[in-house]
Amino acid sequence: MYDSILFPTDGRPGTERAMVRALDLARTFDATIHALSVADTESAPDTLPEEEQQTLQEQLTERGEATTLDVQNRADELDIEVVRHVREGRPYRAIVEYVEEQGIDQVVMGVRGRADTDVSYLGSTTQRVLTHTDAPVLTVPLDGPETLPETGHSMYDRVVIPTDGSDAAERAAASALTIAERYGADVRVVYVVDTNTYGFEDAPRSIVGLLREGGENAVETVAAEAREANLQASTAILRGVPEDAILQYAEGAGADLLAMGTRGQTGGDERLLGSTTARLVRRSSVPVLTLR
Repeated sequence: MYDSILFPTDGRPGTERAMVRALDLARTFDATIHALSVADTESAPDTLPEEEQQTLQEQLTERGEATTLDVQNRADELDIEVVRHVREGRPYRAIVEYVEEQGIDQVVMGVRGRADTDVSYLGSTTQRVLTHTDAPVLTVPLDGPETLPETGHSMYDRVVIPTDGSDAAERAAASALTIAERYGADVRVVYVVDTNTYGFEDAPRSIVGLLREGGENAVETVAAEAREANLQASTAILRGVPEDAILQYAEGAGADLLAMGTRGQTGGDERLLGSTTARLVRRSSVPVLTLR
């Protein structure tokens, strides 16, 4: 259950799309929206005179107040309870600390996409929040318009859940099923045999069989949980480069939401957010729910 939803915002063009997603979740779950703006005072050069630093701090704080007020005005129109905060410091650190202090159930953030494979383009704030918070993070592409559906209309009809059976994938699946159940969405669970990593064409048939068997067990576990919640669920075993295969499948399925863990079976530190998860978050045309 989502009782508190954090929407960090800097008021830049395009953040309207992420705000709409946050508001829709809050309305659907009868949750409180926490609008947080962080005045990045630490980015100012140390050589800046103290008086100018003070002026910059005041300007950033005023901008943050105006940005969070916009969220409150939209929330008030929908009778959604809202809490506004403006903090100073490094944005990702302030966001992560706020999540821990307030016991936030869901974070909704905007992300600007890019078609190539430059992982660094995901952005330091988004990547660090994804790798440092234990709360689910919904990243919303900021390209294109977004409108809030009328009451009674669902924003999520089809949810695609890639899984490899890891603990992070299972946690992400559980969070996604919570959303799917509330919205009445169909669930598609997929596993990708990574042909790039395993050299699929040259691999012994016994290895291929083990990979498929492990994938089938992983997807059926999630699908069974979905069916227990009275959701329509189907499974698929895919082959290829994971993010390519997942995105192609999601497009063909008409997915409204993707959900996956930030760490797979191989584990890894924050640098490895980036392999499959970071590229998928950056390239996806639909929101992606991640959980570490």
